[in-house]
Amino acid sequence: MRIGKQDQAFTAIATSDAESITVRGHDLCGDLIGKIDFSDYFWLLVIGEKPTAAQRKMLDACLVAIAEHGLVPSVQAARMTLAAGPDAWQGAMAAGLLGMGSVVAGSSEVAGQFIAEVLANADANGTDVDAAAIASLKALKQARKKVPGLGHPQHNSGDPRANRLLDIADQLGVSGRHVSALRSLAEHAPGIIERPLPINVSGAIPAVMLDAGWPLEALKAVPLVARSAGLAAHLYEESLRSIGFIMSHEADQKIEYDGPSSSLQDTQA
Repeated sequence: MRIGKQDQAFTAIATSDAESITVRGHDLCGDLIGKIDFSDYFWLLVIGEKPTAAQRKMLDACLVAIAEHGLVPSVQAARMTLAAGPDAWQGAMAAGLLGMGSVVAGSSEVAGQFIAEVLANADANGTDVDAAAIASLKALKQARKKVPGLGHPQHNSGDPRANRLLDIADQLGVSGRHVSALRSLAEHAPGIIERPLPINVSGAIPAVMLDAGWPLEALKAVPLVARSAGLAAHLYEESLRSIGFIMSHEADQKIEYDGPSSSLQDTQA
């Protein structure tokens, strides 16, 4: 990407004048408000065209699946931030979203890139998906890296959200090469990595969304938008009955200091 002056600066998303607002070629007030569901609008905003019925249902299913999973790190960060600054919802929401990285909640992007890489290797080497999946798994094992999209510390016998999303993709006729690659990885991973590694929700979401036509570069937007809804629920509850300082206190009690002692502590000892 060039830095500095650039020629031909354009956006195809939206424009406005004194009388109207145009979004992706549609009049916001005349064509969209009150006439389109948010999932359709989300798809339209990102991709530039309205989704098919199957694409909408698949997106809806993914948003519902990942919106909420209890007091995960991003939720704790958001609730403790709001407890410390009750007037700063935007700061608390930002704290939660910033905590969605490659390990928790935002890992769909990493898994999607891995699945796409497996398929690209299959195409480049003229092999089938199974062979490419096996080669990728062996490379991860040799590098002592985790398999993106597989395994879950809590749902170690199988992530029910992932299973449901894959079933829906099958029913809608959405399942394609990405779902096939994910299933191949899940089939061969236990024997190669030598431990159970069921498909998790962060593996299912990119597989079904990529097969539905969602762009790889915008994958992280799906869990971000979904978790915003979950964070809103937690922040509203936090404003009514706060547990932010309780969580902070519990962390303080559970974590022991093992650094050097002060001169005063040495005297008291």
